[in-house]
Amino acid sequence: MTRASVPPEVLTALAGTRPTPAGTEALRAAVHARRMLLFKALLVRVEREHARLPHPVRRGFEDDWALLERAERTDAGAVREVLDYPTTGAWLTEALAAPAGPEFEAHLAHLTGVAVVAAARAGCSATGTLRVPSGLLGLPGLGVLRCPSGRARVGGRDGRLRLVEAAGHGAVDLPRRGTRPQDGTLERAGRGSGSGWSALRALPGGRAVLDDLDPYRVPHPGIGPTAVPAADRAHTDHPAWAGRWRRARALLSATDQGRIFETDALVHALVPLAAAGRAGGVPTGATVRSAPGAVLTQLPAGAAELAETLVHETHHTKLAALDDSVPLCRPGGALHRVAWRPDPRPASAVLQGTYAHLALLDLWWRAQRASGAPATWRQRAAERYGRYREQVGEALSVLRGSDELTCTGRHFVEEMHRHHADLATAVGNST
Repeated sequence: MTRASVPPEVLTALAGTRPTPAGTEALRAAVHARRMLLFKALLVRVEREHARLPHPVRRGFEDDWALLERAERTDAGAVREVLDYPTTGAWLTEALAAPAGPEFEAHLAHLTGVAVVAAARAGCSATGTLRVPSGLLGLPGLGVLRCPSGRARVGGRDGRLRLVEAAGHGAVDLPRRGTRPQDGTLERAGRGSGSGWSALRALPGGRAVLDDLDPYRVPHPGIGPTAVPAADRAHTDHPAWAGRWRRARALLSATDQGRIFETDALVHALVPLAAAGRAGGVPTGATVRSAPGAVLTQLPAGAAELAETLVHETHHTKLAALDDSVPLCRPGGALHRVAWRPDPRPASAVLQGTYAHLALLDLWWRAQRASGAPATWRQRAAERYGRYREQVGEALSVLRGSDELTCTGRHFVEEMHRHHADLATAVGNST
């Protein structure tokens, strides 16, 4: 359970923001290695506080952990998909940060949903009664089962696990990994019934879902200085989100096939944020470091905005995952100003913003030349490339002059600078 290594040639390619299969695989390995470290830390903490935990909490955790281990022995690949789902990381981070006592114990109960989904995906049997003290059983990547009774029963049915709320308010049959119903489409969520069951809804193309249900999808108290909260299911217009998602993928596909492959591989969930806090019509977008693979955003005005948000936030995920494997900045140090933020930022935040904007420059450079893309998209790309090219160059100068980068970070920034210079040279040669 050590940090995932990143070969030098992959690190160099990642610095240029260009998607490559090797880079994507290295990032996914880094996310998984970090996730395993968090699970180990949780187990160590539970063992340390074992005597102080109430017996039902301790017994429930032990049963859940045993089911998770059994599922992993059955099909490790299927379990990995559940463990690496974005909100699983957010839950682990919140649980580990919680003070001892009722708050920590409440977080521990979420392992039940993680373990049951892992077992279902792996095709591992399970029977018994599950404790759901919060009344809401979150099933990562699938949905939620409301359990006002505080309990649910799990058992087998037709080769899959079935969850039933103890008082009969809802039930769901959980799919195995790669299950395909009669229409041939890959089944992403369970088939349920009753008012207590709510399933996540798929987004067209790829495997991403619109996650407007998971209790850990947005950290408390919200996103950004105005604390924008998660959008509730009742206020989430799925057809609008699906339509923008479909058109955004079409723009990325027409512009750069590598980007759409990368988006499909790294973005697992689109998390709607509430409209509150919107300034000037610009949607708030964010990536939570503890939940890589989730893009949090208010409903974008159109496909172009969403396409740019996906590229921008994916690169925050990429850099966060990379920094967990290969530290690029030393903690502390001076604050620096960048053109796209009103507040001074530490070097690590400047690097994050510059990397995401460099990826957008790369996207806009290619979009201008994408003959198969709409003219409005090409024109927008040209305008934005011209607006941000100098700003990114100035931020790179700040980073190159900083003594807060590690040796690896300095190499990384130099490769970013090289790519920025190559884009500028390409523009000059084409005019």
